[in-house]
Amino acid sequence: MDILFIHNNFPGQFKHLAPALAAKGHRVLALTPRVNKPTKWQGVQIIPYTIKAPKAQHVHPWLLDMDTKLHRAEGAYRAAMDLKKQGFNPAAVIAHPGWGESLFMKDVWPNTRLGLFCELYYQSSDGGMNFDPEFPAREAATEPMRIRMKNVNNRLHHEIMDAGICPTSFQLSTYPDALKTKITISHDGIDTDAIGPNSEARLEIEGLSLSKEDEVVTFVNRNLEPYRGYHIFMRALPELLKRRPNAKVLIVGGDGVSYGAAPPKGQTWKQIFIDQVRGQIPDEDWARVHFLGKIPYDKFLTMLQITSAHVYLTYPFVLSWSLIEAMASEAPIVASDVAPVKEVIVDGHNGQLVDFFDKGALVDQVCNVLEDKELASRLGKNARELAVSKYDLKRVCLPCQLNWIENLIARPRIEPTD
Repeated sequence: MDILFIHNNFPGQFKHLAPALAAKGHRVLALTPRVNKPTKWQGVQIIPYTIKAPKAQHVHPWLLDMDTKLHRAEGAYRAAMDLKKQGFNPAAVIAHPGWGESLFMKDVWPNTRLGLFCELYYQSSDGGMNFDPEFPAREAATEPMRIRMKNVNNRLHHEIMDAGICPTSFQLSTYPDALKTKITISHDGIDTDAIGPNSEARLEIEGLSLSKEDEVVTFVNRNLEPYRGYHIFMRALPELLKRRPNAKVLIVGGDGVSYGAAPPKGQTWKQIFIDQVRGQIPDEDWARVHFLGKIPYDKFLTMLQITSAHVYLTYPFVLSWSLIEAMASEAPIVASDVAPVKEVIVDGHNGQLVDFFDKGALVDQVCNVLEDKELASRLGKNARELAVSKYDLKRVCLPCQLNWIENLIARPRIEPTD
């Protein structure tokens, strides 16, 4: 059968599901602005769509987000209409609705089933939006209204959604009760056959040559920013480096912003918090801190194999793939005590949990893991056991996703509403 995927950054969360469907003999297409011309990837035909630049206009700031999504939705709609004219009639459209692109797919194919990747429903009273008092909303009184407007895209999509899929229970908990019964929990999956421990691993990067014999503390963000606890980790560094004179600290992440507010104009969060702590760290200690930027995936996995303590901090937000990858690698983990993390880390069993804001507790727990090799080994082995039993791609997650597709196609259809 014909199946269409839509994702602004395809393959994104569909990097395993789309090729698996193609391997089963289905004709699988994907719409994305990420490519400039049609191309083939792992059996999936990738089709570009173009975004028409908006004319200069005055738009309320709370509507800017939706305005951008509408332009993407229009571009995807026109590309879908071209596919329809060519005879493409998908049994299912599978989309990440976060960028708005799938908003009009039911107008193109009224009889198709629309399955959505339900990543997060924005909340003003709970979750990451007001979690960190250091970075409050610019105007607290109007913040709930702005967040409600940010959910307009979610609401419009949910009116036409036949079924949804959501990676974690925490993410599902953010959705209104009326929608939860339509959403299946299934993580994207981690290939625990390919990602695992290796006692002989050696990381060669930026002039460093490190193995499990070295004392290594690792910290990873897609981009170094407060939403993922970069500021807390940096503030813990002076004491951590003082107490662990042989530790090398590897920090992975870009200079941009993935989540939350941008830094003041002309600055980066990375440099802001370097400047904040640098005066507290002697030069000989600072020489043991290595900012690696964004590194190749194979280097990232090797880093997880040799780390002595992996620190994962986050607001109550979407759980990072990197945490499950670290667990699969048997990395001893110290993580923030927030709802999405507690879904996978049991304190003292397969990781150590600390209050997100307590840099002293963070230092203490990292030092405990570094000092107690037996503890570190036990935490790592238990972490991998959970990763394999609950998040393994081939044996757990992908079969669940494929079953979700079958059930989606069998569901009574939901038509677009006016």
